[in-house]
Amino acid sequence: MKIGIFDSGIGGLSVLHEAMHLLPDQEYIFYADTEHVPYGLKTPEQITGYAKEITQFLIGQGVDAIVVACNTATSVAIRELRRTFDIPILGMEPAVKPAVEGTEGKRIMVIATPVTIREDKLKDLLHRVDENHRVDLLAMPRLVEFAEREEFESSEVYSYIEEQFSGFDKDEYCALVLGCTHFNYFKPAYRKYFGSETLLIDGNRGTVRHLADVLSLNISQDFDNQIRDEHNILCPHNIRYFFSGKKISDEKTLKHLKRLHLRLEEVRNI
Repeated sequence: MKIGIFDSGIGGLSVLHEAMHLLPDQEYIFYADTEHVPYGLKTPEQITGYAKEITQFLIGQGVDAIVVACNTATSVAIRELRRTFDIPILGMEPAVKPAVEGTEGKRIMVIATPVTIREDKLKDLLHRVDENHRVDLLAMPRLVEFAEREEFESSEVYSYIEEQFSGFDKDEYCALVLGCTHFNYFKPAYRKYFGSETLLIDGNRGTVRHLADVLSLNISQDFDNQIRDEHNILCPHNIRYFFSGKKISDEKTLKHLKRLHLRLEEVRNI
């Protein structure tokens, strides 16, 4: 199967990286819309337009299914994409349901982009699953900017995270839900702030498992094996990368992608 995965930028690599573990034998096209990142500060009309163009591009590449590896684009555009295109299209949403069902008592923090927090899709999800009103929402748009600069553990990153969380009592929280695929790169910083007891939850693994169900694919039994060597990090035989429609083949950008995959490998099970 050929699977298209797209995001506003390099956040969606965290979904691709999970797919490399769980579905290593499939063919992938990863599309980062680097000319328009970040989506979280764009209008819904702009985001929908970008998403439709990318979907059309990926269909032109012969994909069998598409994963919108962007919570923001999912919240704004997924319904329109499914109405417009006759192909399985999977979206991302903050993993609130597993967070609520897997914990009790303490509160849950969901961090996401301003658009994701503002849109009705997340509000509807909370209405369905957060019966006891345990979930708080916090926009953290600068994390997208930090990720795009490959800046994950600088003093500025740690200061920003501490500043954003300063209005909340961290001892009240049992789980932090990462509601943007860019946010996975910063797991060590969250862990340092909240400590070892707070769960860090994202929707990547669940999304890839859902993709496997939709396409009747078998999950790899070795999905926890580490991906380390350069061949497996970039998988040149079965992954093609595009930045806003331009195929990536230059050494500098491929090395950048390799570093990002290595980072995701390091933080995957934190």
